[in-house]
Amino acid sequence: MCTLAAVSRANYYRRCGPQQPDDQEESRLRDAIQRVALERRQYGYRRVTHALRAQGWEVNHKRVARLMRLDNLLAMRKRRFVPVTTDSKHNLEIAINVARRLTPTAINQLWVADITYVRLGRVDVFLAVVMDAFSRKIIGWNLGRSLTTELPLKALRTAIESRRPAPGLIHRSDRGVQYASAAYVDTLVQYGVIASMSRPGNPYDNAKCERFMKTLKQEEICCFEYRDIEHLRSNLSRFFDTYYNAKRLHSALGYLSPDDFEATAALSANRQIPAAPKMSFSRHEEIYQSDVRP
Repeated sequence: MCTLAAVSRANYYRRCGPQQPDDQEESRLRDAIQRVALERRQYGYRRVTHALRAQGWEVNHKRVARLMRLDNLLAMRKRRFVPVTTDSKHNLEIAINVARRLTPTAINQLWVADITYVRLGRVDVFLAVVMDAFSRKIIGWNLGRSLTTELPLKALRTAIESRRPAPGLIHRSDRGVQYASAAYVDTLVQYGVIASMSRPGNPYDNAKCERFMKTLKQEEICCFEYRDIEHLRSNLSRFFDTYYNAKRLHSALGYLSPDDFEATAALSANRQIPAAPKMSFSRHEEIYQSDVRP
């Protein structure tokens, strides 16, 4: 029919649906886009599209990108940060990288930890975080003025108090002196947590936490001017509790927030036996000759 009538299929289906003035529908959509973009800070057009679909809009990402460009709402990327917070030149014991090929299937199977810095006026303050690798949820954090062991240790204790994990949890971090210190290691042993450290000079081993640090800088740190460390602490608390964990859509989680992803996983776990963590290993041609084509 479309071929005989020389009309496009898109126009045919558009006419079959409820009619509304184009300018009115466009205005409503632009208003919805502006509300999402202002509420969700540095959202790009992909996340804005998924947020609109969750509200009931049937909209294409190309249209959202076009309207955001017209309204000057496309996310702006700030300058790159090069933090130097890892001191791995020490004589303390280094844990084996047991979490290199581990894929968590539930919460409290793999935690990742890292430290970054925040420029506050003319001085640097430091932030330590602990993330659940399954849901990307920040479960512990601490802000301080110095890079002592107490900085990440307090974040770890906060995570343990809030989660109360069973023994066997794996904790992955870099090779920094803070994570290798006796006080930190003793706390892990006390709660039955297995330590795992990344390979030297390889940020991909802790990529999830590294990616979160980039999100934190782009969507919070670069958006505000802080008066002092207490003002920064207040903003970070609001960022973690009311925005990142509760609302921010993650592409790796099927465009769900960490809280929603954990809630969905909990419902699935109630219907079936929880799956154990998965391990994957690369296969070698010399070992598996039958897999090698002549």
